[in-house]
Amino acid sequence: MSLLAPFALLLGLIAAVPLWLHLHRRKVEMRVDFPAVRYLLRAELDHARELKVRNALLMLLRVAIVLLVAVAAARPLARLGMSGHGPTALVVVLDNSMSSGAVTDGRSVLAALQQVAHEVLGRARASDRVWLVTADGAVTGGAPSTVAAAVDRATPLAGAGDLAAAVRTGAALSRGAGLPSARVVVVTDGQATAWPSHMAAPAASVLVYAPNTPPPANRAVTRVVTDPPHWTPRGALRATVLAREPVTWRAALGATTLARGTVAGGGTIEAGAAPAAHGWTAGVVELPPDELRADDVRPFAVHVGPAPSAHADAAAGAFARTAIAALAADGRVHDGGGVAVTTADNVGALPALITAPADPARVALANRALERLRIPWRFGERQPGPVQLRGDELDGATAQRFFALRPAGNATTDTLVRAGAAPVIVAGEGWVLTAFALDPADTDLPLRAPFLPWLDRAIARRLATDAGPVIESAPLAWVARSSWATGLESPDGTVQPLQGARFRASAAAGVYFLRRGSERAGAVIVASEPSESVLDRISAAAIASRFAGRDVTGVDDPARLAQRAWSDMSPRPILAGLLIGALLLLAAETWAARRDDAEAN
Repeated sequence: MSLLAPFALLLGLIAAVPLWLHLHRRKVEMRVDFPAVRYLLRAELDHARELKVRNALLMLLRVAIVLLVAVAAARPLARLGMSGHGPTALVVVLDNSMSSGAVTDGRSVLAALQQVAHEVLGRARASDRVWLVTADGAVTGGAPSTVAAAVDRATPLAGAGDLAAAVRTGAALSRGAGLPSARVVVVTDGQATAWPSHMAAPAASVLVYAPNTPPPANRAVTRVVTDPPHWTPRGALRATVLAREPVTWRAALGATTLARGTVAGGGTIEAGAAPAAHGWTAGVVELPPDELRADDVRPFAVHVGPAPSAHADAAAGAFARTAIAALAADGRVHDGGGVAVTTADNVGALPALITAPADPARVALANRALERLRIPWRFGERQPGPVQLRGDELDGATAQRFFALRPAGNATTDTLVRAGAAPVIVAGEGWVLTAFALDPADTDLPLRAPFLPWLDRAIARRLATDAGPVIESAPLAWVARSSWATGLESPDGTVQPLQGARFRASAAAGVYFLRRGSERAGAVIVASEPSESVLDRISAAAIASRFAGRDVTGVDDPARLAQRAWSDMSPRPILAGLLIGALLLLAAETWAARRDDAEAN
């Protein structure tokens, strides 16, 4: 049993009053002045025994009445095994991630999940508290009718959302309501990629519903890469397609079709182009519509214009100079001013690709140059190798030796490549810094095939000020803002001012252009996570098993879910029963007291 107002039990102290009165009741002595007193004394003794029993009964009745009233004032709740349910705080977590927009037998998966949610909410009572939490973390609370209306308004997201976080939010809401029963009901399509293999134990009882039906077939464009991101004007794009059968595809830039083709059973498609229009332009790679329309089209952005200028000085080494010459011969860069490729001890201005000095004796000079350019990293001690590189498509290359990079400020930077756990290539606004020289004595990177494409990407994507960055983001994810970015242009042409160190990506997929004043200076590509296109499902029991703790149960039947959501074993009020009991005892006490008075007379 639990109590909603436990301090009211202090009223039970009043029960000591009838007990005290009974124990301290004044005895009345009877004096008889005639010889037959012994017979009267015997009759009095017999009557006194009967009175003691009756007085004890009256005392117990009065104490019990006071105690019942005190317990009733504490508003007790108990598990009585009766029909219905007691006051319950219930949160429905509705999976409206992108995969819920798939259509099966002419009906969307989300519509079926909404019906299940309505069956659960339909059993709510006035004493309950209910909420809805969707996959994007949005919360709606209030009357059951208000929450049911929010269920009807839910639409599929453009991405995966975070269902595990939604469950944590639901558990916190239900436990914080202060009701004796707290429960979270998860209504999901059971997409395997949406549920991490290990999740923390929730702070409330959780029921997970997932249908036991197979998912629909799906084909999707899961990734689009422009190579390079800055076309001069010639360039290429590569797209990854998920499909089980041959499917046609189309790539378009603006209103112009760049290429068409057929891809057999998924894989990578490639297309080259040389569009006439210059500047930043949005494009798409699209497939014919299928059961999940949201991933049949994937956006991309490209900047078309003159090739950026770049120059490698003598300090950068022969391999860097040869690579810049090769890019210039292919039209990827103009060999000249603009982006400098040099060592940290020789760098004079940004933008620049900065390498570690070849001579350790010049590290102090290099660190002073980094400080002057306000680059928040410094060279530390030289580290031995060999160590494998990871990141920025350089996996497999090796660092023979490198300097430890020490952070020296709070500026926003990106770690592009690591050697083990140590950062060895970092980047910020207008600079890329390597912890080694571009020389085979420090790293075999200049001898490997990925070196030239990496250098091309570093110049075109991060350092060419006339082009700007291309940033890929999931819907509603946080994006670091470049200091020069003053606004974000939506696909409909409206511009949102930008402030602060970061901003949140839109909930809708598409290309959003970064503005520097009135000019486009970069792009944010908002698109779904590739994993969201993989519709393979797992059972409700399998999802429940991924949570730590025991109070998580999987259910695949909607009727059983609604029944278990409002469990008959939940505590319920017993106030009425206690008050009725107190009234019955009061009636018995009144009858007993009147009988005593009548006999006394």
